Amino acid sequence: MLAEPFNWHPGMWNMLIVAMCLAFLGCLQAQELQGHVSIILLGATGDLAKKYLWQGLFQLYLDEAGRGHSFSFHGAALTAPRQGQELMAKALESLSCPKDMAPSHCAEHKDQFLQLSQYRQLKTAEDYQALNKDIKAQLQHTGLREAGRIFYFSVPPFAYEDIARNINSSCRPGPGAWLRVVLEKPFGHDHFSARQLATELGTFFQEEEMYRVDHYLGKQVSINPSNKAARSLWSRTGFYEEYGVIRDVLQNHLTEVLTLVAMELPHNVSSAEAVLRHKLQVFQALRGLQRGSAIVGQYQSYSEQVRRELQKPDSFHSLTPTFAAVLVHIDNLRWEGVPFILMSGKALDERVGYARILFKNQACCVQSEKHWAAAQSQCLPRQLVFHIGHGDLGSPAVLVSRNLFRPSLPSSWKEMEGPPGLRLFGSPLSDYYAYSPVQERDAHSVLLSHIFHGRKDFFITTENLLASWDFWTPLLESLAHKAPRLYPGGAENGRLLDFEFSSGRLFFSQQQPEQLVPGPGPAPMPSDFQVLRAKYRESPLVSAWSEELISKLANDIEATAVRAVRRFGQFHLALSGGSSPVALFQQLATAHYGFPWAHTHLWLVDERCVPLSDPESNFQGLQAHLLQHVRIPYYNIHPMPVHLQQRLCAEEDQGAQIYAREISALVANSSFDLVLLGMGADGHTASLFPQSPTGLDGEQLVVLTTSPSQPHRRMSLSLPLINRAKKVAVLVMGRMKREITTLVSRVGHEPKKWPISGVLPHSGQLVWYMDYDAFLG
Repeated sequence: MLAEPFNWHPGMWNMLIVAMCLAFLGCLQAQELQGHVSIILLGATGDLAKKYLWQGLFQLYLDEAGRGHSFSFHGAALTAPRQGQELMAKALESLSCPKDMAPSHCAEHKDQFLQLSQYRQLKTAEDYQALNKDIKAQLQHTGLREAGRIFYFSVPPFAYEDIARNINSSCRPGPGAWLRVVLEKPFGHDHFSARQLATELGTFFQEEEMYRVDHYLGKQVSINPSNKAARSLWSRTGFYEEYGVIRDVLQNHLTEVLTLVAMELPHNVSSAEAVLRHKLQVFQALRGLQRGSAIVGQYQSYSEQVRRELQKPDSFHSLTPTFAAVLVHIDNLRWEGVPFILMSGKALDERVGYARILFKNQACCVQSEKHWAAAQSQCLPRQLVFHIGHGDLGSPAVLVSRNLFRPSLPSSWKEMEGPPGLRLFGSPLSDYYAYSPVQERDAHSVLLSHIFHGRKDFFITTENLLASWDFWTPLLESLAHKAPRLYPGGAENGRLLDFEFSSGRLFFSQQQPEQLVPGPGPAPMPSDFQVLRAKYRESPLVSAWSEELISKLANDIEATAVRAVRRFGQFHLALSGGSSPVALFQQLATAHYGFPWAHTHLWLVDERCVPLSDPESNFQGLQAHLLQHVRIPYYNIHPMPVHLQQRLCAEEDQGAQIYAREISALVANSSFDLVLLGMGADGHTASLFPQSPTGLDGEQLVVLTTSPSQPHRRMSLSLPLINRAKKVAVLVMGRMKREITTLVSRVGHEPKKWPISGVLPHSGQLVWYMDYDAFLG
């Protein structure tokens, strides 16, 4: 963040620091509980449990066992009892005690914990019924009152539904006791899948019973290896290839940090309900992301790693980003004009996590820099840093520039000293008031404590989860075909990933030559290329031989249609005529049986002023090659009204205005989900022609134009309407287009000379589809 928010004095910043410290370390006081608690760890023999969760449960036992609570720990998995017990026993060997605990006490507590921990196979409904019976028998035998049960889902999301059904039907605690289920990310792949998962879980659990943990902590290997869906999730590469850096880090971890930093402080920071409500208000104020809001990169060896580990063909090249930076704005009075930059990446030159607030500096100091005093000079950088971990400090810390203010932190924090000569964020450590925790605690121990004490503000509610996906999904869809910038990794990255921002857009500081992606073979001849992904006029380019290109475009259109129908219930597609899209229409009609035609509205980009039954009519071509072969409701087909009152494109019949009103009435914000265009040999697109200003600007959505070739009279969507689309695909095919393709690649924004150069969706995505004849000649 690079500007000072409205009307925040040092006292308020100090309150924010205290609140953030409490959030990071879990120092808030919790309600006292009494009675017996059963904790069931599902996936108890997996890496996640072995590396983090058993240690976290042991720490919970050390913290709470002497406060009137009794515990039993049930490690559960699909593994058969004998093998599962051996695996769990091995995982428990690595338990450790706090450094200040005497060895004899540590050994005693370990023995007690091990006696309370047992393995059981949970595979069938009968297994869950048996677990419930055993817990009740234990309570009856010991005379203990049941306080509650915690089920920790250390399993992939596809296993959630069956487990949730069994818990709900057979393993809920009795009256007066609470139930808490803990869920690990990923919580969906986009807004639709997240809502679907939330709906499934909501049929079994109440909102207050679900605790979504915002951490990805390792491979999840507790599911049967024969399950193909599970096997890809066991592989970190498989997970990453499906999700990428934005879904893996930005959509959850960094978004949560963003809401913590940007939310208005509630009057009672210990109120979970108030904190969650204020975080949701941040989501509601987020400005929608546009295509220019993000930059993405990928380290050079990533595609090779995916091919090797996921057994992909040699021709496979991944578009999954491993680096991303996103510019975010919050539209409220506090943060007006303040840019928030969220950034994460793999194979960078350091591993570190932090939230850094950089204040605008409008001071001018006359004396030389050697006389600037750290606690006084306003010319030194003024920043507030929440250092989450790793990096040169290696531990959590709060850093406040000495020329800002001296913070007052809880007693659980102490002033720290770093190694001599250490510099952080452009300044020596001595330029900061620096604080670290008195006793550093493992994050999982903190989270388990919050779960035990019912602190919901440290977890993601369904409402906040869906709000986050609603914010991120449009950007993810717009980047689906964007080729990431390649970078070598580590120190060799140099300035390759440095970026700047201006006018609400992010862009790399250094230009990088585009690289063609060859398929297998010794010589990089045109015939050696598979589907090529590069850039053309600063927008994504997909190129291949014509048959492969049409197949790729058809797949992309279907994928866009499915996403639109899932999110909005309908898909608005505007199609151009001519000869180029004929093969596409035939492909869609014969090879895409899953296309959601029943929810698709078809519109025309342009039309010749001839009767609709005329062979030269664009609609007639659409009818012959597509419409008669698919089941689409007739009322979802929208031909252009070029033939009214037995006249063709008469101005007084107002056909263009009629079509514009129909678009405005049916298409939200007059923004088509996808517009398919072509490019003429003279640079025209739709029926917008060079040296003719009609339809290139202004407020008209549909216009009448004049073509240099017969039939001269045309009706066309205007350029402003086309640029409202969420996605525009330009299909260019044939050797005769090679010359105009080369010419247009060199010109700027000159729609009066080359109308195609004016196509650039305001907040959508432009993708060029060119066959090799048009692209390479």
